[in-house]
Amino acid sequence: MATVHVVLPNDIDDPAEPSGGNRYDRRLCRGLAATGWTVREHPVPGAWPHPEPAERAGLAGVLTALPDGGPVLLDGLVASCVPEVLGPHARRLRLVVLVHLPLEHDAEGAALAAAGAVVTTSEWTRRRLLDRYALPPDRVHVAKPGVDPAPPAPGSPAGGNLLCVAALAPHKGHDVLVQALAAVDDLPWTCDCVGPLTRDPGFVAGLRRQVGGHGVAERVRLVGPRTGAALDAAYAAADLLVLPSRRETYGMVVTEALARGVPVLATAAGGLPEALGRAPGGEVPGLLVPPDDPAALAGALRRWLGEPDLRRALRRAAYGRRRTLDDWTVPASVTGAVLAGAVAA
Repeated sequence: MATVHVVLPNDIDDPAEPSGGNRYDRRLCRGLAATGWTVREHPVPGAWPHPEPAERAGLAGVLTALPDGGPVLLDGLVASCVPEVLGPHARRLRLVVLVHLPLEHDAEGAALAAAGAVVTTSEWTRRRLLDRYALPPDRVHVAKPGVDPAPPAPGSPAGGNLLCVAALAPHKGHDVLVQALAAVDDLPWTCDCVGPLTRDPGFVAGLRRQVGGHGVAERVRLVGPRTGAALDAAYAAADLLVLPSRRETYGMVVTEALARGVPVLATAAGGLPEALGRAPGGEVPGLLVPPDDPAALAGALRRWLGEPDLRRALRRAAYGRRRTLDDWTVPASVTGAVLAGAVAA
């Protein structure tokens, strides 16, 4: 198998800033190596996707040093904002861009047009790119995230252990969640919000004021990032994953919860319905509500907390969906085939 050069954001392994995109990149690199590729990683410093001129020049230097004709897999956070850097190498290298989150501006369209192939992490993202840019459909592929097998979470009878796993930032909708939780404060629940607190300090400060103003500071816990065993423990203790995102391309935390048989309450934003999926019998293993709608989210929470039959049904569906989830060998296989095709083209 050939060598693939993988261009990544410099913070891919920063434990203080875990993200779905970084975890996907890391697992993909391991998966490609396991299937026989020689993986050469090139982390590039920069405030991606808003790099300074020196950071753009650093990326250009990395690409210039790569051998002619070799496959290069670039994280879209880096590649999609610098078409002027990719363009000069489009004929010399076999460029493949991995898009986690569409940036949706003209520079992205030009960057993706310079690539020989594009890999997206959801069908929703693929449709979004094809709708916005004049890309040949046969060059845009889908490699959905995998998930690791995990023991089932036991769940509690009352279902009141709520978990939200997401960086605390406006697009994740924590402010909507707090409004919804305040509307059901007559019911028994606690909610742990797991995720980095440094992405938007102003938003986090406002969220703390909001939590205090609603009188739920002892029940809504902003616990910061968790990885490894600590994150596993958070899932194991959860009755329901709540993801109130305003936008989301897939939502790896959804399948991570479902891998443990934990139902999900999420918005119908972007690729979240795709990640939630269905059990083999067609049952949905959770509830979907419109984004940015605290009343709808509160109504769904009240149903979950107040209807034991609903909790039992959703848990059964989550256990069924658990058996249908792909592991990480699948996206590695898909991406490996795209890379091989780019070399052969």
